[in-house]
Amino acid sequence: MAGILLQVCFPLQKLSLWLLLPVPVMLAGSFCFTGKHAVQQYHTRWVWGVLFSCIMIFMSIQSTAYAERHLSDPDEPGWLLQQARTVQTRMVHKLDRLRLSDDEKSILSTITISYRHTMSYDMRRKFSALGVAHILSVSGFHVGILYGFLSLLLSSLAKRKRLRWIRIVLLFLSLWAFALVTGLSVATVRATLMTSVYLMGQAFQRRPDRYNTLAASAFLLLVYNPFFLFDIGFQLSFIAVLFIFWLHPPLSRLIMARNPVLVMLCDILTITTAAQAGTTFLCCYYFGTISTLFLITNLVLSLLAMALIPMAQAWMMLPDGIASWLVPLKWAIEQLMHCFVGFIDRYSMVPGATLSLSFDLVTTILAYISFGLLLLFLRYRQARTLIAALTVLLGIICWHIIKNL
Repeated sequence: MAGILLQVCFPLQKLSLWLLLPVPVMLAGSFCFTGKHAVQQYHTRWVWGVLFSCIMIFMSIQSTAYAERHLSDPDEPGWLLQQARTVQTRMVHKLDRLRLSDDEKSILSTITISYRHTMSYDMRRKFSALGVAHILSVSGFHVGILYGFLSLLLSSLAKRKRLRWIRIVLLFLSLWAFALVTGLSVATVRATLMTSVYLMGQAFQRRPDRYNTLAASAFLLLVYNPFFLFDIGFQLSFIAVLFIFWLHPPLSRLIMARNPVLVMLCDILTITTAAQAGTTFLCCYYFGTISTLFLITNLVLSLLAMALIPMAQAWMMLPDGIASWLVPLKWAIEQLMHCFVGFIDRYSMVPGATLSLSFDLVTTILAYISFGLLLLFLRYRQARTLIAALTVLLGIICWHIIKNL
């Protein structure tokens, strides 16, 4: 990230060669002063940390410069992506067999396979006003629903050691096929990468660290395209997941529930609160609005989507001859979709559903610093952390006073 920002703000492609100068010097110094084998010892770890940082910043600057030179090149999809879009179009046409309005069909095709071409601007505005625009973006929520549904179908294979690998391979291929059909958006690829790492941990009977998994997903995406760093979907997706990892465990401990249904409802509320806390400042920067009904709307619409998405995906993948016999499935999808859209239409008209709050870049950065310090204070109870958080908050106030003057 440092190399990408340096190249975008200050073109340093040629000057970045100086970053490689300390590499041979520090390597030679390490061997001369600490011995041939001592360089691998723990007390020389800072040497290898500096070397690795210099090399990584140099490579990120060079890759960003290469990407800048090809920004004007036409973005033509490959053969595999073209075939995926053909399959996506065929799946969307199967929704015509359902008795739904045009808005309902557009929402259903968007939340299932990310087909957004038919959705109206007014409907997008309603989702944004209710703070549930993330449901329209196929991301970790949708990948998690698909993974849970497929895991339930293939649960019998997990009981035998020889069939465990077959189950993992089937899950892996199914998730990436879904990501391909949805157009390989940043949020979908991020969620699929993290789930793939989790599946690899299951295969080798290891438990990967969630923060390392998130960082590895970001690293791989930025290696593929450094300009994903400035993509709104990339920023919202990763910061939402980061705050879910950080805030969901302490929030869930505040609500003690043993009933499975209550546990699921509490998880939806705590995850929604954590994600909203992480993305609020970024939404104020990009969109200038925040939702006041996000807890209620996310709870209801998430429950509806958890039942609607797997049923609709199954309906679109079934042949016409078989689907015509599944009248209960068709009726269930139609009724759930009517409830889904009716809830959105009703609550989007509530007065005060959205508040206008616009941040500039400096305010956004300072707000995240102050919020992060406040969370650290709540965790470790150190007075200096609280003083630092309040100092940064005072800096935000002073910055706005200077802007107004």
